[in-house]
Amino acid sequence: MDPALGIDAHRQAVTAAAQALTEMSALLHGVDNAELGALLEQVDELVSAGAGVRAEVVLETVRRGIPNEAGKNTREWIIEYCPSLRQAGAGQLAKIVKEVVDRTSITAGCDYDDPDSCVDSAAPVAMIWDKVRAGAAGAPLALATLSEMDRLKDRIKPEFIPVVTEGMLTMGIGFGQTAMRDLKMELIAKYGLKDEADKDQAPLSKHAFLSSPQPESGDLTRYSMALAPDQAARLEAALGPLSKPQPNPETGEPDLRPNGQRRVEALLELVARATSLDAAAKGGPAESDTALHLTIGLDDLRAEAGAGEAIASRADGTLLSTATIRALACYGDLIPTLLGERGEVMHHGATLRLFTRAQRRAIWLRDRGCTFPGCTAPAAWTQVHHIQHWADDGPTDLDNGALLCQRHHTHVHRKRLWAHVTDAPNEHGRSVHWDLTEGSYDHHLRMRRANSPARQPRPPGRTSSHDQSRPPGPSG
Repeated sequence: MDPALGIDAHRQAVTAAAQALTEMSALLHGVDNAELGALLEQVDELVSAGAGVRAEVVLETVRRGIPNEAGKNTREWIIEYCPSLRQAGAGQLAKIVKEVVDRTSITAGCDYDDPDSCVDSAAPVAMIWDKVRAGAAGAPLALATLSEMDRLKDRIKPEFIPVVTEGMLTMGIGFGQTAMRDLKMELIAKYGLKDEADKDQAPLSKHAFLSSPQPESGDLTRYSMALAPDQAARLEAALGPLSKPQPNPETGEPDLRPNGQRRVEALLELVARATSLDAAAKGGPAESDTALHLTIGLDDLRAEAGAGEAIASRADGTLLSTATIRALACYGDLIPTLLGERGEVMHHGATLRLFTRAQRRAIWLRDRGCTFPGCTAPAAWTQVHHIQHWADDGPTDLDNGALLCQRHHTHVHRKRLWAHVTDAPNEHGRSVHWDLTEGSYDHHLRMRRANSPARQPRPPGRTSSHDQSRPPGPSG
C-alpha cells in the first residue's frame, strides 16, 4: 500500500487480511495440491510481516513511555494487547525491545541510512533489530545472537564485527540457534584476534568426562560422555572407518545395522585392540586392569543356560548370558570362577589365552582377515574364534580356529554357526568355509560327537598336560 494513505487505511487493510485468514480454512478443500505450498508460503510471509510490525509497535510504545504511564512493565503491556504471546514469547520480545532502547536511538520505521537518525547501522544490535522488524528473526533468535555477539565483540577484530554478526544471523535464520552457536568457533578462527580459538578449546579438556556405568542387570548399561573438540576428533577418526555400513560385496546384501549399533561395535573393536592382555605382560594377566572377572555355575556353562555375573569392576553385578560369555572368551581376556550347585567355588581360572601367540600368527597368515563370507576386514581387526567352542571340548588347534571381525564374531555366536577348515585354500583363497544355516553349530556338534569316542568332561579345577594353556572356562 501507499504510505501516503495513512494509518487508518493500513489498519483497514490489516483487518481485511485478518478476516480473510479466518475464512480461508473453510476453502482449503478446493485448493489444488500444487497450490498448497505456494499458499503456505503466502500465509507465512503475512505472519512474519505481522510479527515484525508487532515488534515495531512495542518499540514505539516503549519509546513513548506508555507502559510506565499505565503502571505496567513492557511484558505486562504486551500480554494485555497480544493474546497470542500469553503462552510464550512476551518476555523475550520485551527484552529485545529494551536492549534496542537502551543501546540505540532506533525508533519505529527508522531509516538507518538517514544521517539524522544517528544510528550505527553496523552495530550488532542495529543489524539484529533490522531482521526483527522485517519479520526474518524472532525475539528468541535476536536475543541469542545479541548475547553471542556481546561475548565475541572483544575477541573479534573490530573491522570484522559486522561480518560475524551477519554470519551468525544468517545461520540462525536459516538453521536455528544451535547451528548459529556451532558456527561461533569457525568465525573466531577466521576473524578472531590472535590465539582466541585456542582460548576457547584449551580449558575444555578439564571438563571432559566419561561417567561411571549405570548397569541395569540384563538390560542396557548406560554411560554419559562429553569430550573436548580435539578428543572428539580423535575418537571419531578412529570410529569412522570402523562404523561405516559394510554391505556384503559378494551378495550385495545391505548392512541394516542402525548407526548407533555400528558405532558401539566399532568402539568395542577399538577396545579389543587396545586392551589385549598380550600387550600388557607386566604383572601378569590376573593383575591386568583390563581383564574381565566373572562367576558362573558349572552346570549352567555346560548346559548353555543361566547367566554369569561380572565382578571386580565398575560393572559389578551385571549379568551376562552364557552365550555372551562364550563369545567374550574369544578375546582371551576372561577370568572365570566356576561355581558348584550350591554356589561354592570349584575353580578360579587363570586368564583364558586359548590360542598362543604362535598359533594366532599362523592363523593370521592363513586367513589374512575376517573369514565370514563377503567381509574384507583385515587380520588386525579380528579375533581368533573357536569353531567348536572350548566349553564343548573344542581343541585349541589351528584347524579349530578362524578369524572373525567384531561384527561377524557377534553374528556367528548369535546365529550359532559352524565352519570347516580345509588344508588348502579354495579358488578364492579361503581355507575357512562357513555353514550360514542358523543353528548349524548345534547340528555339526551333534554329528561330531556321534562319530567320536565318548569322552569324560574335563573336571573343574584340574587340567591335563594338554590343557595347561586352557583352564576350565567358557570359550568363543
